[in-house]
Amino acid sequence: MADYQAPVRDMRFVLHEVFQAPKLWARLPALNETVEAETADAILEEAAKVTGGLIAPLNRSGDEEEARWNNGIVTTPTGFKEAYQTYVEGGWVGLTGNPNYGGMGMPKMLSVMFEEMLYSAGSSFALYSALSSGACLAIDAHASEELKNRFLPPIYEGRWSGTMCLTEAHAGTDLGIIRTRAEPQANGTYHITGSKIFITGGEQDLTENIVHLVLAKLPDAPAGARGISLFLVPKFLVNADGSLGAKNTVSCGSIEHKMGIKASATCVMNFDGAEGYLVGEINKGLAAMFTMMNYERLSIGIQGIGCAEASYQSAVEYARERLQSRSATGPQAKDKVADPIIVHPDVRRMLLTMRALNEGGRAFACLVGEQLDIAKFSQDSEEAKKAAGQVALLTPIAKAFFTDNGFESCVHGQQVFGGHGYIREWGQEQLVRDVRIAQIYEGTNGIQALDLTGRKVVANGGEYVRDFAQIVREHIAQPNTLYASEVEQALQRLEKVTAWLLEHAAKNPNEIGAASVEYLHLFGYTAYAWMWSRMATAAEQNKAQEPAFYHAKLGTAEFFFKHLMARTLGLEASICAGSDSLFNLSAEQF
Repeated sequence: MADYQAPVRDMRFVLHEVFQAPKLWARLPALNETVEAETADAILEEAAKVTGGLIAPLNRSGDEEEARWNNGIVTTPTGFKEAYQTYVEGGWVGLTGNPNYGGMGMPKMLSVMFEEMLYSAGSSFALYSALSSGACLAIDAHASEELKNRFLPPIYEGRWSGTMCLTEAHAGTDLGIIRTRAEPQANGTYHITGSKIFITGGEQDLTENIVHLVLAKLPDAPAGARGISLFLVPKFLVNADGSLGAKNTVSCGSIEHKMGIKASATCVMNFDGAEGYLVGEINKGLAAMFTMMNYERLSIGIQGIGCAEASYQSAVEYARERLQSRSATGPQAKDKVADPIIVHPDVRRMLLTMRALNEGGRAFACLVGEQLDIAKFSQDSEEAKKAAGQVALLTPIAKAFFTDNGFESCVHGQQVFGGHGYIREWGQEQLVRDVRIAQIYEGTNGIQALDLTGRKVVANGGEYVRDFAQIVREHIAQPNTLYASEVEQALQRLEKVTAWLLEHAAKNPNEIGAASVEYLHLFGYTAYAWMWSRMATAAEQNKAQEPAFYHAKLGTAEFFFKHLMARTLGLEASICAGSDSLFNLSAEQF
C-alpha cells in the first residue's frame, strides 16, 4: 500500500489557476483580510503533513482494532487519542469557523481540499471532527447568542465535539414519524427522552464533552415533519463559567459492528430526560438541522473523492512495479522477465477512469465551495441569492455523484491489484469497505437523486438548471476555451432531458423517481465536462511552465471526453424510456 501523499500541486492548480480563488476572496470583505494565495498554500502544505504523517499511518491499524464499547464507554483505537490531540492543537476543527467565536474563518473553497486530504488519510478519523464542523454551522446559524458563546469556542478548539442525532430505529428518511420527546421546563430548558441510532461519534474518548444536536417533538407539536424541533443536549452540563458540571442523562447503549469505517464509533444513544436547549424556533427544527445536513452531505461526498484518491495512488504505484506478461506492441522492459502491468490497455483504462473522476470531482467540490462562499459572504444580495440556488442544486449531485464515483474508483483500484487487491495487507479492500457507506449515510444516494429531480428541478420548473446552464455558457463562450463544443452538446442533452422530465412528471409522478438516479448522473457528467473544459484550458495556457504536469492534465481531459462522456448517451436513452416498465410486475412477482 503506497504511503498517502496529498495532491497539493493539483489542489493549488484547481484553486489558483482554474478558479482563481484569490481574486474572489479579495472582493469578499469577510475574506479579503483573512486569506490570500500565500495563506492558502501554507495551509495546504501543513494539512498535507498532518494528514500524511499523522493520520494516514493509523488507518489500517484503526480498522484492525476498531472502536470498542464496554458498559457505555467507547474507546477509540490505539494512537487515535494522541493523534487527535495533535490535530486539534493545529486548529483544524475550526478551519472555517466563525472568527467571532474562535474559528479561523477560512473559505469553503479551501476547506474542501483539506477535507479530501483528511478522508484520504483515514475516513474513520475524519468523521470525528467532520460532525463537529457541521454542528458548529447549525449552532452559529440558529442558536441564541448565549448558546453560541457557551458552546462554539470549545468545539472550534477541539476540546468538545458535536454530533447529529436524527435517525431512530423506525424512522430513517421519514423523520416526521420520530418519537423522541421534548418536555418544556419552567426554567426554559427541555427534558429530552428517546433513542437515536447510527450516531457517528456519539460516544468516544477523544474530547472532554460531546454536544448532541437532537431532533425531537414537543407534546403539542403538529404531526409530521412540521412538528420537529431541534435541541442542543450536552454529554456534560456546562456551568456559567464554562467549566463542566454534572453528567447529563445521556448514554451510549451500544455501537454498531460495520462493514467499514470500523474505527469510527457508530452509536445507539439514549436520552433519559436529558437537559437540552432549544436551537432556533419551535417546530422548525428540521430546517435548522438541514444547515448541518447540507454541510455533511458535501463532506460525505468528499469522502468518496478522498478514498478514491488514496486507492488511485496505491494502484498507480502497484501498476508501475507489478510485472506480468508483455505489451501487445512488444516488450517495453526488455531487461525484465515481463513488462509492468501499466503497459496494458485495460489497466490504463481503469487508472485513467479513476484519475479523470477524481480530478473532475476535486474541481466540482471547489465549485460548490465557491458558491457556498459567495452565498455566505457576498454583499450583493442578487449574487448571493443566485449562489444559494446553485448550492441547493449542486449539493445532492456532489454527495451522490462523488460517492458513486468513489466506490467505482476504489473497485477499479482493487481490480488493478488482482488477487492482492482482495488481501487485507494491501489496503485496497479496506478502501472499498470504507467508501461504501458514503453512498448510504447522510441521505442515501437514491434520496439525493429524488431531492434533485423532485425539489430542485420539477418543483421550480427547472429554474436552477437554467441558471446553471447560463453560468456554464458564459464560461465556454470565452476565447480559446478547450472542449467548448463538447460541453455545449452535454448541456443541450441535459436541457432536453430536463424538458422531458418536466413534461412527463406533470402527467405521471412516477417519472420523477424513475428518472432520478440516472438524471443525477447525467447532470454529474455534464458538470464534470465543464470542469474538465476549465482545467484543460488552464493547462493549455500554462503548459510551457511545467510540461509534465500540464501534459498529464491535458491527456486526462482527452480521455474523459472521448470515453467517459459517452456514458451520457445511455443515461439519456434510459431516462426517456419512461417509468412504465418498472411497474409491469406485481409485488408478488419479484
